Amino acid sequence: MTDRAIPDRPLKIVLIDASPVRAAILEEGLRDAGHANIMRIADHANLLERIYAIDPDVILIDLADPSRDVLEQMFQVSRAVRRPVGMFVDQTDSAAIEAAIDAGVSAYVVDGLRRERIKPILDTTISRFHAFSKLRSELEHAKSQLEERKVVDRAKGILMRSRNIGEEEAYGLLRKVAMNEKKKIAEIAQSVVTAAELLG
Repeated sequence: MTDRAIPDRPLKIVLIDASPVRAAILEEGLRDAGHANIMRIADHANLLERIYAIDPDVILIDLADPSRDVLEQMFQVSRAVRRPVGMFVDQTDSAAIEAAIDAGVSAYVVDGLRRERIKPILDTTISRFHAFSKLRSELEHAKSQLEERKVVDRAKGILMRSRNIGEEEAYGLLRKVAMNEKKKIAEIAQSVVTAAELLG
């Protein structure tokens, strides 16, 4: 599952909750907020496969007093699905909160299961998820630019040594080949580096 924008159509919400009473409170709060497309999963068997099959827009997990194993399973879900995940727990500790943040849980709500709080919590879950996604893609973009710059610098160094030319000339050569082949400079630079490694 890749990140995706929240759609214009009604949200498809998966609610993971073993307790019918607690699930009913969440469902009522969601319906009050105008969300009717709610699917409940009552047990944890083959959880990831079932979530992939449903392909929800948002996942809400309601755990009364979760064991470490159950929490870890829910964190695995959060890491794998890349969707807004809100988690409700009755009690917790700082280690569990830290683990939830590391797992990408967008909202971790302790002792907050009241019908009137569901809508603001859902809105917060979605907006935090998008803020994290934006940060992650900006970070990935910055890392990839840095890697490309390193490759271009290595290729320039190889050309400067092998052709006995200056840095500007080496860069101009890379740019010229990139334009002729309609490729990015980084791709041409990578070819130069790979060829040098093969021949070296």
